[in-house]
Amino acid sequence: MNSMAPGDTDTTVEFESKRPAEVRRADQPASMQVSVDLGAATHAGLVRANNEDSYLISRAERSLQALLTNLPAGDIPAKAAEQSYGLAVADGMGGQAAGEVASRVALRTVLEHAIATADWIMRDIAEHSERVEERMVERFEAAGQAVQEQARQHPSWHGMGTTLTLAVSCGNQVFLGHVGDSRAYLLRRGRLQGLTSDHSYAQLLADRGVIAQEQVATHRMRNVLLRHLGERATATDVRHFRLESGDQLLLCSDGLSDAVPEQAIAQILQAAPTAQAACDQLIEAALAAGGRDNITVLLARYAWMV
Repeated sequence: MNSMAPGDTDTTVEFESKRPAEVRRADQPASMQVSVDLGAATHAGLVRANNEDSYLISRAERSLQALLTNLPAGDIPAKAAEQSYGLAVADGMGGQAAGEVASRVALRTVLEHAIATADWIMRDIAEHSERVEERMVERFEAAGQAVQEQARQHPSWHGMGTTLTLAVSCGNQVFLGHVGDSRAYLLRRGRLQGLTSDHSYAQLLADRGVIAQEQVATHRMRNVLLRHLGERATATDVRHFRLESGDQLLLCSDGLSDAVPEQAIAQILQAAPTAQAACDQLIEAALAAGGRDNITVLLARYAWMV
């Protein structure tokens, strides 16, 4: 698994950007006013024998439909629905297929944790932002514990682990959790912005001023992760921001970010007609650059419906 430096600090997303124009109709919640075009692709690359990356895109819904009633028409909505989207990429590490197992276990655990959550707090997601962030951390902790348990049960998998980058959106609100060196980017008005910081030793040296940021991508310690899900409990980076209509949210393993310059990534995202076409073209670009690692890309394109 490879790593490269995160985007320059001057490309940080504006987390207090203006709220998009209000388009909510009385009969639909904000989450139903957002059209989301989704795409995903993964490839083992041209060097690795197996693919240790795992990904998941999901949609959660809560709905109610009035079937029989004597209430006057218009007293209650005939149907009410809310929905949220989840995107996750995990890049596993470890010999004897342990990396494959670790990434799969992490994503399965996150999904199981979400299913087991009894209450729905996504309707007023901004109001409940602290609780949503707590749940994000809880899901990362559960995933880490599940990977550790697999390693305990299978001694040959000792030392296995995985990165995990997870984004959950509802309406124009996004919550992002991150451990490792898989990445999340936001393309907004033609500008690609890095949303995550790699948890690698090389990046730590750059953060402390020991090496230049430009040296991280080729530094001999760029593959050494200081944080991942696996052997021990680790802190999760969590952030929350608003979407704008036209935003594109990209999650990827380092097989893409190590191989394809950010400028080229931005060009592909802007030119591709659909989210799936963009994902396919990003995979092709990484393969054309040598495909030295597993490559996984997830993309969500958001637009407000009037």
